[in-house]
Amino acid sequence: MKLADLTTLHVGGDAADVLEPRTPDELLIAVRHTWATGDDWLVLGGGSNVVISDDGFDGTVLRVLTRGIESLSHDTAAVRPSAYLGDRTVRLRVQAGEPWDAVVQHAVENGWAGIEALSGIPGSSGAAPIQNIGAYGQELGSSLVAIEFLDYLSGELLRIPAPELGLGYRTSLLKQGRQGLVVSIELELLAGGEGGPALSAPIAYEQLATTLGVRIGDRVPLDELRSTVLALRASKGMLLDPNDRDSYSAGSFFTNPIVSENFARRLPAAAPRWPTSPEERDVAVPLGETAAAPTTSGEYHVKLSAAWLIERAGISRGFALPGSRAAVSSRHTLALVNTGGATADEVVQLARFVQTRVFAEFGVRLQPEPILIGLSL
Repeated sequence: MKLADLTTLHVGGDAADVLEPRTPDELLIAVRHTWATGDDWLVLGGGSNVVISDDGFDGTVLRVLTRGIESLSHDTAAVRPSAYLGDRTVRLRVQAGEPWDAVVQHAVENGWAGIEALSGIPGSSGAAPIQNIGAYGQELGSSLVAIEFLDYLSGELLRIPAPELGLGYRTSLLKQGRQGLVVSIELELLAGGEGGPALSAPIAYEQLATTLGVRIGDRVPLDELRSTVLALRASKGMLLDPNDRDSYSAGSFFTNPIVSENFARRLPAAAPRWPTSPEERDVAVPLGETAAAPTTSGEYHVKLSAAWLIERAGISRGFALPGSRAAVSSRHTLALVNTGGATADEVVQLARFVQTRVFAEFGVRLQPEPILIGLSL
C-alpha cells in the first residue's frame, strides 16, 4: 500500500505491510504480534503530522482505527484547580483512533469546555499527547489527565498520568524517544455551572479575541468559539479539504522557535515575541517539611513567530523552488503543501531552503514540527 494515500501531505512510498485493527483488543494483538517478529514498525493515525520518504517503509505500518468516546464521570464535587467558579468537570476516555476533531465536536455539543480552541486540528486522538497539540492559546496538556500506553520495552499496558509525560511546547517524552503505543487518552473538561449557556474556557490568544470582538480572558459560547476557530483555520488552509490543494499539508511545518531573552533583543523591534517563564529549580524536601516557594533558574526565554521570520527572510506565500511541486501555502507561510504529485524529497528540499534563508537572515534555525520517516533536515 502506498503511504502517500494515508497521509495528509500525500507523499510517501510503499509499506511492506499495513495492519488496520479496529477494536482495542485487535489493536493490542496486532501490536504485540508485530513487536514479537522483531521487524521494523510504524504507528500511523490520521497521517497528518508526518512526512514519509519516497522509499516508503520496509516494515509493518500499524494503522490505528479504534474509535470510541466514553464518559467516565460527571462530578459536581471534584473540581480541578484550573476550573472556574461554578464549573463542574467531566472525564472522558477516548480511543486512540478517534479523529481528534470529532472529540472536540462531541465536547462542544455536550457543553464541555477546555479543548474548543483545538477545533479543526487533523489527526487521531492517540497522536495528540505525543505532540501536545495546541492552537489559539490552548494546549492538550491543560485537559489531559492520563494516557493508556502499551510500553514497547516491558510489554505492559500502563496508565501514565499526564505530569509524567514531560509535556511541553509541541513535545513530550513520547516524541523524544519513549517507544510504545498510545491506546487511549483520558481528558478532564469543564462542564459549566448550573443554567445559562455553555461557555468556553477564558480566551488566551489575541487573534482569536480580536476576531470574536472580546478581550483576553473573556468567555464566549462554546459553539461560537468553535465556529470561529474553524473559520480561522480554513482561511489559512489548515482545514483538510480534498478539493483544495492548499490544504494538502502536514499542518504547520515549523515550530515557533524559543530563544534566550538576550538573543531576542538583537532581533528587529517589529518581530513578534512572547516571553515565557524560566524553569523552576528542582528542590529536595525532607519528609514532614513544607516546600519553600519555588525558585527559578536561568533567564527568561522568548517564543518567536516562525511565520514572521519566514516572511521577513524573503519567502512569500505560494513560493516554490523552480520545477518543484512542493510550495509554501498561498495562505499561510508555516505550511508546506503538495500542489500535485510532489515527492517527499521536494518537500524536504523546500524545508531546507526555508531553514537556510531564516538562519542567514536572523541566526535562528527553525525546527520541523512533523515527524520525519526516512528523512532528515
